[in-house]
Amino acid sequence: MTDTSTPLQPIPEDFKDAVAFALGQYDAIRAFAAGAVAAGVSGVFLVGCGGALADACPAHFVLEAGAPFPVRCMTSAEFTHRRPATLGKGSVVLVSSHTGTTKESLAAAGLARAAGARVVAVTRTAGSPLAATAHTAWTYRSNDTVVPPRQVLLGQFAHAFLEAAGAEGDHAAVRTGYEVLPDALYSALEETEESNHALATALADEPVTYVLGSGPNYGEAYAFAMCHLLEKQWKHAAAFHAGEFFHGAFEIVTAEQAVLLLLGEDATRPVAERARAFLDRHTKRHHYIDTAELSLPGVPGAARAAVGPLALATVTTRFSQHLEAVRGHGPDKRRYMFRIDY
Repeated sequence: MTDTSTPLQPIPEDFKDAVAFALGQYDAIRAFAAGAVAAGVSGVFLVGCGGALADACPAHFVLEAGAPFPVRCMTSAEFTHRRPATLGKGSVVLVSSHTGTTKESLAAAGLARAAGARVVAVTRTAGSPLAATAHTAWTYRSNDTVVPPRQVLLGQFAHAFLEAAGAEGDHAAVRTGYEVLPDALYSALEETEESNHALATALADEPVTYVLGSGPNYGEAYAFAMCHLLEKQWKHAAAFHAGEFFHGAFEIVTAEQAVLLLLGEDATRPVAERARAFLDRHTKRHHYIDTAELSLPGVPGAARAAVGPLALATVTTRFSQHLEAVRGHGPDKRRYMFRIDY
């Protein structure tokens, strides 16, 4: 049972500045996309590990839905060991790593560059080894505000490629939605402080928590289970796609089983709503985080589906901090990560 607690960390002071800094690189990202498309793109690979890989899922969803070229999202080690047959001169490979020192991601970037691909790094600083390996690097500088600006960079990459490739869509509305993100995402944090605390209290002592999501939000479900619950809180958890949930995992649900469902406003919302209907009927311990309940001031209605995953990731990252405070288990406690050779 949880019998200790610690003070809740404040929302980082640099939150808005970090998001704005990422937004400020849009012209460079757009120019890169235009140049790549003009030269010919045979495919895009989004590569990373852990949270960096999960944060690429919304961009993967956007590109896969509208790009005229194949798009793959792969963990760094598998990318390196498999060496995809389509990797080559026409490939664009975006590799993400917060520190820029993740060995698997450095190897992936090196392989991609040797194969003749255009290599992009998304990392905290331009002086990292990953940035040095890539042809170009987009950074977010902050060590306190990571997920929102990283997803902004990845999202701008995806939408810039769609626009450069002439894909259909309201690109102007999406851009407007992105430009107001410093305030819109901060508003989402403020609006969910009370509900995040209540949710953290409800889940603090659960022996196992299952996390569900669909479409661009499956990555956040995966990240929350693996990075926040398993890694940072040492709590048993597993993530499932909300659609795949009905092909096996739902059999584990009882009236006392805790399940957290993440809902967005994209095309796959009906998939998540089906899971919600099941959970409403079959467990008393169902919990939901739904972007439809966020005001997201200034975001056009036509852009809510595009920016929703960023808002969801922002809220769940903050929820993790509430959980840390309620449980008294700091995020830096580790048994193995950064402590032993592995």
